[in-house]
Amino acid sequence: MPTISKSSDCQTVLTTFEVTPSTCQDLLEALTDAYENFIRHQPGFIAAAIHVNDAQCRIANYSQWKDRGDFQAMLRTPEMRERNRHIGTLCKGFEPVMYDVVESFD
Repeated sequence: MPTISKSSDCQTVLTTFEVTPSTCQDLLEALTDAYENFIRHQPGFIAAAIHVNDAQCRIANYSQWKDRGDFQAMLRTPEMRERNRHIGTLCKGFEPVMYDVVESFD
């Protein structure tokens, strides 16, 4: 996975999901399947990580893309639209937000 760096030329997307302990594992499986079988094969994908808090009520997803257009194109595909509809049934809501890395620390 690329190092988080201020000098990075990629687009960073952070997505948070609000879940319950009873749906946490289902959402983790849906996200893992999406990345393993679809997202990571899309043009511009660099890397991603999925994080879950210890109370299993929040999931955070960090992904990197070569540029904003690649990420947006992936979201518009019929497959991802269908996957996101399913993901939406497993959580109280989610929102991908694009960021630029403005500082990093080693």
